[in-house]
Amino acid sequence: MVIYDGAPVRTFDILPRLEGLYGKGKPILAAKENGDWRRYTIEEARRIIDGTSRALLAFGIQKGDRVAIASRNCPQWNFLDWAIQQIGGVTVPLYTTISENDYIYNLNHSEAKLLFIYGQEIHRKVSRIAAELATVKEVVSIKELEGVTSLKAFMQQGGAIPVEQLEAAKAQVDRHDLATVIYTSGTTGVPKGVMLTHDNLTSNTKCLDTLFYVTENTRYFSYLPLSHIFERQVTMAYMNLGAVVYYAENMATILNDIQEVKPHVFTTIPRLLEKVHANILLKGKKAKGIEKAIFNWAIELGYAFNEKHENTWWYNCRLRIADRLVYRKVRETLGNSIEVIILGGATVQPKISKLLSAMKMPVMEGYGLTETSPVLAVNSPVTRKIKIGTVGQPLDNIEVKISEQGEILAKGPSIMQGYYKSPEATAEALDSEGYFHTGDRGEIDAEGFLRLTGRVKEIFKTSMGKYISPSMIENKMLESPFINSIIVVGEGQKFAAALIVPNFDQLTLWCRENNLNFINNELMLKDKAVITMMRKEVDRINKSLGDYERIQKFELLPSDFTAEKGEVTSTLKLRRNAIQEHYKDLIEGMFV
Repeated sequence: MVIYDGAPVRTFDILPRLEGLYGKGKPILAAKENGDWRRYTIEEARRIIDGTSRALLAFGIQKGDRVAIASRNCPQWNFLDWAIQQIGGVTVPLYTTISENDYIYNLNHSEAKLLFIYGQEIHRKVSRIAAELATVKEVVSIKELEGVTSLKAFMQQGGAIPVEQLEAAKAQVDRHDLATVIYTSGTTGVPKGVMLTHDNLTSNTKCLDTLFYVTENTRYFSYLPLSHIFERQVTMAYMNLGAVVYYAENMATILNDIQEVKPHVFTTIPRLLEKVHANILLKGKKAKGIEKAIFNWAIELGYAFNEKHENTWWYNCRLRIADRLVYRKVRETLGNSIEVIILGGATVQPKISKLLSAMKMPVMEGYGLTETSPVLAVNSPVTRKIKIGTVGQPLDNIEVKISEQGEILAKGPSIMQGYYKSPEATAEALDSEGYFHTGDRGEIDAEGFLRLTGRVKEIFKTSMGKYISPSMIENKMLESPFINSIIVVGEGQKFAAALIVPNFDQLTLWCRENNLNFINNELMLKDKAVITMMRKEVDRINKSLGDYERIQKFELLPSDFTAEKGEVTSTLKLRRNAIQEHYKDLIEGMFV
């Protein structure tokens, strides 16, 4: 095993490194099994991984072969990932929420020879498309399923492979070998397979490990899919420092799981924090009299928080009072042990970050892409280089610059090798100097902090000749507690318009306060009083926008955009083309 500066050279070197630091009995992964938290030690993990690798060799997997995983988060996901990679195989992670057509495309395009799945729903999808999978020789279920080869049964094949053969396979894996091909969910077009080497991943781990406080007792909570590079990489970075990773049982149990685990850190995307913020405000609306006044005072105080700790003594004094009266109760809903929240996927409203930071749950916003392994920049509590409203400073081993067109370009050891079987797309994304073109617009301030300002291709032009950044307007509109989701449209039209999904918890509460009762969302959104109130809310935020950026017309939708309908990616980014196609008539009606 080769190690540099505390980081493994190959992804699977992390386990012997941890064993050397903490011993075989150190727990590293945990998940709910039969209602209780089951923790796996380093010794157990290495035994399972080596056993799985031997089974893969017996199955015929050779160096460079692709093996796919379509599973919810669980320790077995990591075990499979390492087992594949330590014999030179290439892991192809698949989202559990993608369509059957995407499964067909990703599996055939990658030429995956083996597919590991978890759960009956994935099995149903795969069964329906089995005849169209050209290269998959066998499907193996992590969880016992009738009629499907179980992981336990699959591993029994490994008994025929001597340990010496496994060790020889490990020795042949080089840091520059391909470790994974990740199919980006993408907001347009067909998925592209991002090729990342062991060195791409471990170079990113090396930098991340210097930016966050971790001890061997740190509890890291994971609910974002490991099939996404953000969760997969941050999980590896925290594990590499000795943290124990706890996986959520499922999306419906996240809050209960957090209260049981009492994590010190978790990663998230803006949508969850926006919902946390909305729920905080909802509780305040339910309060009465002096309790409501104190609550509103504490919230406004939090919005004024200074992340550079330059708050006055008078502000800090009031902050301590607000903590005893309001903030402490909010922290308790998240286990009361949160030390940091790592945010990626998209930007969040600065006031949400300020409020949570005031509540002693600081948000460290970062930025990256699958193609960059993924982190390019992040705010850090260790270096104390933090600026709310930015995605932090670039990592030490990454060069980031802004092109003349305002696009963020990046160069460094964590940049992908290219897109699998797509030299044209690779040539378009990587220029002759080795810079990756992110497609994101941004700016770097005088202190070196990177700020995102939108997508290069998402800016549209109205018929009046004005350029509009829809994401900027959407982020402003999401400051309203009554707006849950929004997409701004208006390409080639005289003005900007929007499709809005209300926050129905907030809206229902408002209706009750105004003696309005409805049996469903559709009827609620047809009520003139509701429409008028939403119009006032949109106009309130319009005042902070330029004249040509303001939302002139909007339509209210009774249900949110979903990945199942192809309207958002797995990290809830809008697929604009799909949404505009689904609601084509409604959008056209706003411009008549």
